[in-house]
Order: sequence, then structure tokens, then C-alpha cells
Amino acid sequence: MNTLSFILEKEGFKSDTAEDGNKALALLQNTDYDLILVDIHLPFISGLELIKYLRSDLKMNTPVLVLTAFSDLQMQRQAGELGISGYIVKPFDPSDLIRRICSILKK
Repeated sequence: MNTLSFILEKEGFKSDTAEDGNKALALLQNTDYDLILVDIHLPFISGLELIKYLRSDLKMNTPVLVLTAFSDLQMQRQAGELGISGYIVKPFDPSDLIRRICSILKK
């Protein structure tokens, strides 16, 4: 279990983890999620490509929260144009992440 999954599950959330874009794509095609956390920099298929696929091909409006080391405004703008629910730059405080998730899910 990775650190992010540990943090989420400690707070009572169930999570799935994909190490790369291909595995994430397979999960998205076969599972309905309340929220998707995605990094922009993933092997094989980028997080932005995953979000595009989610929105255009799967026609899903699932909230997406981007967690990434990319802090440049152009990347944030590109993600924003895909209809994301938030953009968090690493490193981040786990309590801030949980607050953002709860706000998105209205929990």
C-alpha cells in the first residue's frame, strides 16, 4: 500500500491504486468512482490523457483532483480546461488533501 492509500484509508476512504496510466485506464473502464485522484506524470498514459479519455470517451463527469509536482500555470490551465475539481501541488499536507476531498464530496 502506498502512502496516499494509507492516508485515505486511515480517514475511512476506500481506494484503488494504479502505478501507471494503462492500469488506471483499466480501472476507470471497469469501476465507478466517487472521486479520482490523478498525477499528471504517469508512465505510458499521462494524467491529462486519462482525464480527456474519462470526459470524452467514457462521458464521465466524476470529480477529478490532480496531485502533481507540476506547478506551472499552463499545466494548471490545461487541467482546468478538462473540468477538474482541484489541483494540488506536491508536496502537500495530508490534512489539506483530506479537507479538499471532503469538500468535493460534500462529506
